[in-house]
Amino acid sequence: MRVTPVALIRLRPPACGQPPHPPPAAWQHGRVTAATPSSLFPQVPDSPDAVLEGLDPEQREVATALHGPVCVLAGAGTGKTRAITHRIAYGVRAGILQPSSVLAVTFTNRAAGEMRGRLRQLGAQGVQARTFHSAALRQLQYFWPKAIGGQMPRLVDRKIQLVADAAAACRIRLDRGELRDATAEIEWSKVTQTVPADYPPAAAKAGRETPRDPAEIAQLYAAYEDIKRQRAVIDFEDVLLLTVAVLQDRQDIAEQVRAQYQHFVVDEYQDVSPLQQRLLELWLGDRDDLCVVGDASQTIYSFTGATPDHLLDFRLRHPGATVVKLVRDYRSTPQVVHLANGLLAQARGRAADHRLELVSQRPAGPEPVFTEYGDEPAEAEGCARRIRELLEAGVPAGEIAVLFRTNAQSETYEQALADAGVPYQLRGAERFFDRPEVRKAGMALRGAARFGGNDSALDEAVDLPSQVRAVLSGEGWTPQPPAGSGAVRERWESLAALVHLAQDFAAARPGATLADLVAELDERAQAQHAPTVQGVTLASLHSAKGLEWDAVFLVGVAEGMMPITYARTDEQIEEERRLLYVGVTRARERLHVSWALSRSPGGRPNRRPSRFLDGLRPGSSGAAGRGGAGGTGGVERGFGGGGRTQAEPVARRRVRTPARCRVCGRTLTDAGEMKLMRCEDCPSDMDEGLYERLREWRAEQARLSGQPAYCVFTDRTLMAIAENVPDDERELSRIPGVGARKLGRYGADVLAICAGRDPQEEGVTDEIGD
Repeated sequence: MRVTPVALIRLRPPACGQPPHPPPAAWQHGRVTAATPSSLFPQVPDSPDAVLEGLDPEQREVATALHGPVCVLAGAGTGKTRAITHRIAYGVRAGILQPSSVLAVTFTNRAAGEMRGRLRQLGAQGVQARTFHSAALRQLQYFWPKAIGGQMPRLVDRKIQLVADAAAACRIRLDRGELRDATAEIEWSKVTQTVPADYPPAAAKAGRETPRDPAEIAQLYAAYEDIKRQRAVIDFEDVLLLTVAVLQDRQDIAEQVRAQYQHFVVDEYQDVSPLQQRLLELWLGDRDDLCVVGDASQTIYSFTGATPDHLLDFRLRHPGATVVKLVRDYRSTPQVVHLANGLLAQARGRAADHRLELVSQRPAGPEPVFTEYGDEPAEAEGCARRIRELLEAGVPAGEIAVLFRTNAQSETYEQALADAGVPYQLRGAERFFDRPEVRKAGMALRGAARFGGNDSALDEAVDLPSQVRAVLSGEGWTPQPPAGSGAVRERWESLAALVHLAQDFAAARPGATLADLVAELDERAQAQHAPTVQGVTLASLHSAKGLEWDAVFLVGVAEGMMPITYARTDEQIEEERRLLYVGVTRARERLHVSWALSRSPGGRPNRRPSRFLDGLRPGSSGAAGRGGAGGTGGVERGFGGGGRTQAEPVARRRVRTPARCRVCGRTLTDAGEMKLMRCEDCPSDMDEGLYERLREWRAEQARLSGQPAYCVFTDRTLMAIAENVPDDERELSRIPGVGARKLGRYGADVLAICAGRDPQEEGVTDEIGD
């Protein structure tokens, strides 16, 4: 794998005397908005220190802890993405991290795209931010000819048809639901590295509810693998498995990958599967430059093989790790945070023992609203009515969400919102830049940018927004939205999002042209950084992870749905509780929780509110919450040598830390300034006489060794020595340019000169020669 050369750009430092840290008020609520960027197109920070501005103390600890192992325990809404992207950007801008050597991995294309967009806005281009599968696929495609030979098998997007063919080959009849569940079992087996023969005992040990007899699933799994081999195709789990196999079997390829990537950041670490953890270990080798970020209380994908054990055991595997806890919640009001903390206070299990007690940083807001309805249609109509009221009160449709436990609940709410005239969008639909109308609009804008001077439709367009409106009018955009819902409304919403983006772009960059906007759209499409589409979001609780809205409606929060009927074990029940916690923490200001007593009008009202709400909703009683478990933020320093286990510590290499001016505290990026340990313009307190004596001594050493004088010590290093006047080897070794070899060779001489003695008279000068 070729390592791309990195161009070194000297950054313009701020004026000398700038304070090294922002004042305390800079990270108080009002300046820090971890959840909501202050501008759609923020200015790129002009220095490494500017990257750190606005971070709270714990976020700053994350951003400046540039060498692993580092574990960030980040509660919901505490700005974890902000912290880790600023960490990467600060390391790159300070010259500590090379952009091409950093690999940041997360779990969704949306999250990876958001990370790339933020890094671009912070001036840290060139950093790889990918999903595990994307990173592994890229490596597998590159090394396949060398490791295996021939053409790489075709990657199938959806495996359900192959599973159906395998079922037919085994003469196993599956209905649609069983087919979907069997496919999920095969995926779970592969990410937990379980082969077909071992599936029955592994499923029993994991307490999985199998859709058919485990022996039949094992037979189906084996047939599925046979069919893939016959058709020369692989699935997404194979991408990880094959990459792991290549890195395990080919040491030369593993070393090539490790030479490319030396620094790793893993987001949502609580969702890592055993297979992904194994891949991460192979990427790392025997190194520990790893930063992981996660929250055990948001583990909601264990059915796919994800486990928080890797996060919770991080300190055991890395005793020398720095652990930072983020608990300042910038997203939600104290009322929402209080309910979220109350949910976890009643939790049990290992993840609950490591829960984080959130502390809201926002002003007070309305209390959460709890509503009981007679049936599900009435619940949907009541929800739509309240949403209509919020829209009339000025809340944007894009800042409202309806969250439910299963996708099957969506249809009732789609109908209720459509009847109320409320625009909506389904979460999990086609990606914004892949929509046909968006692709077509992009082509129209690109054509107008090239040949717009000959287009009479643009004659009356006086600025960029009016040009975009004129072009998109030909694609179906109108100043007023079409009546009703459906495909026509969805296409209009997509075009309206481009119009709004153009307005924001022009406001942020006066004088921008249509060509500039087209370039911005191309970069956003590559990063999957989509503009906001205005419409109430309908989403399952699982798909809402990582998102947030001003107002959230949690619907169907009744026994049998939350927790779901098939959640029977203590572990499954606790995961359902965490899923509701994720839903609650999506809300910034308004939270509505509702349930229905029966499924349909006239039905038997035998349902009851979810047990998770006991003791939390008005008029209910329940178990008192536990206090004191892991609730404070802060930093824990590692102990030992930073080894992988306590019994077998691994020697830590000397790591580079950001150099700061000892006068004004600014981060130094220029090599000469780093040697002086001060800005070029900061006042010097150098002992001129000492500097001249050091120069005379250096000239003699250079004559004896037959080398140029700078090979002994550079002028900058001598100036730094004359400014610091070290008293012992420890102080001398801290000066840039004085490495271990030169310390042993010249240290005694230099210290004698600094003390006002003549090294030759004291007989401390070493003989020259190696």
